[in-house]
Amino acid sequence: MIPFFDLKIEDSPYIDELKARISKVVDSGWYVLGKELEEFENSFSEYCGTRYTIGTGNGLDALTLIFEAYKVLEILHSGDEVLVPSNSFIASALGVTKAGLVPNFVDIDPDTFLISLNSAEERMTAKTKAIMPVHLYGRACNMDAVWKFANKHNLLVIEDAAQAHGAFWNEKRAGNLGNAAAFSFYPAKNLGAFGDAGAVTTNDPDLAHTIRKLRNYGCESKYVNEYKGTNSRLDEMQAAVLNTKLKYLDQNTSGRRLIAELYQDGIKNSNLQTPNIPIQKESHSWHLYVIRTSNRAGLQEHLNKNKIGWSIHYPIPIHKQNAFNDAPDVYLPTTEEFSQQIISLPISSKLAHSHTNRIIEVLNDWSD
Repeated sequence: MIPFFDLKIEDSPYIDELKARISKVVDSGWYVLGKELEEFENSFSEYCGTRYTIGTGNGLDALTLIFEAYKVLEILHSGDEVLVPSNSFIASALGVTKAGLVPNFVDIDPDTFLISLNSAEERMTAKTKAIMPVHLYGRACNMDAVWKFANKHNLLVIEDAAQAHGAFWNEKRAGNLGNAAAFSFYPAKNLGAFGDAGAVTTNDPDLAHTIRKLRNYGCESKYVNEYKGTNSRLDEMQAAVLNTKLKYLDQNTSGRRLIAELYQDGIKNSNLQTPNIPIQKESHSWHLYVIRTSNRAGLQEHLNKNKIGWSIHYPIPIHKQNAFNDAPDVYLPTTEEFSQQIISLPISSKLAHSHTNRIIEVLNDWSD
């Protein structure tokens, strides 16, 4: 069996190093808001090229805290709308609603699977105050176009970079492409913790300062609470894991890119549509490798028969989820079509080339 993803295999090269670093945290007796977090926030800021990183409990909280901080700063207000692509994980929209804002769902571009600015233009209202480019699957959005659109409409640009650790647009990393960005370090991410973890990156000192207070019960000084904050702090254990793994991120991203190149060059089946090759300005980090087919059920059966793992990201668009049945009805044709066609193949820096070649062989042998 070739699994879709195996965390034990993924983390095996660093397991002794990880255990040693975690052991140091245990020995220190300091588990929250300590030196490991400070080191990670500094290192991740340097990695992304931003002035600030604020560690949070998870990626959803990171996104929510950005919007809540903008409300505290009176830049956003309850009921304001955020343009959100519906082809994404539901957290993209939940981060908006949890902050008392409204997701305005938009369609995707058929070539990139990313936010369609034509759809965003059509969906704009007087209440729209921000746009969320989601760097889905690890592919950075066309941020030149996003910023042109945002400046035209006077919008904030909030990156959902939860799948884009190490991705570039025009020589700048994801996380340093908008007013602020949210990252997730869920274990299966390219940079994954040993549990839930997240972070906000930004160059805005007022925003960073506000988020630091909001994540810690709304206080900067102990027992002096300025805001109705929350408890969402990246703990020392998870920070220790991330400090260990961050130095291997670029190496692992290179491994993923190699697997993607093998897929791109090797998959010749006309019944399958592989991702378009990224243009020169971008550098895909390949969190997921997603293909399309008009007969997904048939392909799933074929992969199962040949003991090859797969997944779907995502089978139900956000605007079609029961959780958002109170949202205005909207028809997003490309998103709805793609949700019935997409399937994710195994990809990992640790995926053996023999397994990659076997997957390609099985895909090319399939007839619709």
